[in-house]
Parts: sequence; structure tokens; C-alpha cells
Amino acid sequence: MDKSGRLRWRTRRGTRELDALFGGWLDEVFPHASEAQQQAFDELLDVQDPDLWDWVMGHARAPRADWQAIIDDIRARHRL
Repeated sequence: MDKSGRLRWRTRRGTRELDALFGGWLDEVFPHASEAQQQAFDELLDVQDPDLWDWVMGHARAPRADWQAIIDDIRARHRL
């Protein structure tokens, strides 16, 4: 499986909402993102769903600035 396919599989989360949010970012932003952003997104996908959900919903902030930048972009794209 190539990197794109591996990331696609990893964006499949426990809820359709997270699937759509992270899969959408992968489709819309990842191809044009810097190598550092791409690496941060890859590492962000290791985080457990409850934490991702809290960050996306604005209940908490990600512990890394690069992760929070991705979360902020997802939130802005979906007006969350």
C-alpha cells in the first residue's frame, strides 16, 4: 500500500464525522501541504478518537502547535 493509501486507511475513524473531517483534509489540503504539515498529519492520526473529537469540537487544544494548526484548518473549513 502506498503512502496515500495508508493515510486514507488511517483517516477511517470510529465515527463518520471524524472520517469526513480528516478524510476531507487529506483530499483537499494534504496534496498541497508542506512536508512538515504532511508529517504532522500522519502523526496526528495516531491520536485516539476522543482526543481528536475534543480538539475538533473546540473543547480542548492539541498539545502540539502543528497539530493545532491542522485542527484549526479543519474547524475553519467546516465552520466548527
